[in-house]
Amino acid sequence: MMPLLQVTGLDAWYDRSHVVQGISFEVHAGEIVTLMGRNGAGKTTTLRTLMGLLARSAGQITFAGHQLQGKPAHLRYHLELAYVPEDRRIVAGLTVRQNLQLGLIASARRGETDAMIEEIAATFPRLKERLEQEATSLSGGEQQMLAIARAMMARPRMILLDEPSEGIMPVLVDEMFELFGRMKQQGTTILLVEQNVERALSISDRAYILDQGHIVHTGTAAELLADTDIQNRYCAV
Repeated sequence: MMPLLQVTGLDAWYDRSHVVQGISFEVHAGEIVTLMGRNGAGKTTTLRTLMGLLARSAGQITFAGHQLQGKPAHLRYHLELAYVPEDRRIVAGLTVRQNLQLGLIASARRGETDAMIEEIAATFPRLKERLEQEATSLSGGEQQMLAIARAMMARPRMILLDEPSEGIMPVLVDEMFELFGRMKQQGTTILLVEQNVERALSISDRAYILDQGHIVHTGTAAELLADTDIQNRYCAV
């Protein structure tokens, strides 16, 4: 079976810095795959390149049978690829409901907004209680859940998640990782960047380790979870 996402020889630059250097990997439909590595290894750059948010990149990206190289971010979104950045980008001055509505503003499903909010609210019970609350008054963990819920509004085939547990209290981290498991059961494929290695591997199928812009190791999540030497060599702060 062809992978949902196939990346071949991907290079990406920030200004003159060659951050990602010829990496190749794949993600199959229904998987959770984690990109691991220290800060600066190239993980966020990889996600941003997949979403078409960097000015300069090279290589091949195939998603759901479509070549993505050269396509702008909004066309990748219409192919049902979603992205939740580390900084969340919650819109101040809007309620939780209005932020969720933004997830369908450019979607063919925008006529289903009310029904989708009800569906999403059932999946995110914390948000269901706060639909009319000003979004930036939520806690950091609740804002992260809102960012994920907004991306899920258009029912993407695959979602790219960048450091979702960063700066969030442990009880909400637990809820969030339970949520990722439910998303997988409901058919959403996830490519995850996460510094909490143990938690990420506990819900993942496979993982790739990046170091200085290169993929240096890959394996099943169970193999990498058991290999503390690899974790300490490439992921320890």
